Amino acid sequence: MPLYRDEGIVLRTQKLGEADRIVTLLTRGLGKVRVVGKGVRRTKSRFGARLEPAMMVDVQCYEGRNLDTVTQAESLASWGDVLARDYTTYTAAAAMLETADRLTEEREPNLQQYLLLQGALRSMAEGVHDPGLVLDAYLLRALAVAGWAPSFHDCARCGAEGPHRAFNLASGGTVCSVCRPPGSAAPAPETLSLLAALLAGDWSIADASSGRHRREGSTLASAFLQWHLERGVRSLRLVDRRDPDALNPSSSRVTWSAVPLTATEPVDERFADAFAAVTKVEQAHAAARAAQA
Repeated sequence: MPLYRDEGIVLRTQKLGEADRIVTLLTRGLGKVRVVGKGVRRTKSRFGARLEPAMMVDVQCYEGRNLDTVTQAESLASWGDVLARDYTTYTAAAAMLETADRLTEEREPNLQQYLLLQGALRSMAEGVHDPGLVLDAYLLRALAVAGWAPSFHDCARCGAEGPHRAFNLASGGTVCSVCRPPGSAAPAPETLSLLAALLAGDWSIADASSGRHRREGSTLASAFLQWHLERGVRSLRLVDRRDPDALNPSSSRVTWSAVPLTATEPVDERFADAFAAVTKVEQAHAAARAAQA
């Protein structure tokens, strides 16, 4: 049986039997492939932890009749560990992985989708930008790579120069007053500017946007994605959309780091004194036990 080697990102996993697992990978050279990891659910598995969602691995497989089998796996980037520490980043990453799974076909090479997903996961793991913005930027760009690039300035139907206020999913983006179908949405101009910035990669505009426009843009991006997929993306319902305007800078300090969002609350002095007293008692007990030993 012929062997092959490729690098890929784990999109999802499924249990198989008592100890095996079916792993879906988006690879650089072969596109999406489904492989079997023998015994990866056992605690003593050699590479079970490397075949978890959002992990970037270099795998060696041999071809089988129905499914290929993994014989070796080496970690290239362990984004899954960093992303799983925070609920917001975890759910946003899960939505990206599910979207990549829906937009790709098995054994059809798609280097652009692979590189786009790789860059999005790296950006989210580094915590440079808000996870919700990274997710929306990925959704819009993934759709553009798949051939469904939305228009946020000119009319998507007749090409009339914008900006236009109406937005219609079936038409492909903003539409002019002449082409506007009934039931079109009318988002704020700042929301359309935000979506255009996310599509183009203008992070200076995206990072300076307000929470209201981010929420409205996220709704449009999710609806646009699911309209063209003709089915829902289940992970999108679980994404935690944090509102930067709702955070009170006087009561908490918000920082973006490897774990993208952490908040340090001011500590009440009464609790600090109580904690110090308990610590002293524990230290005294520990000293007494050490003396008796």
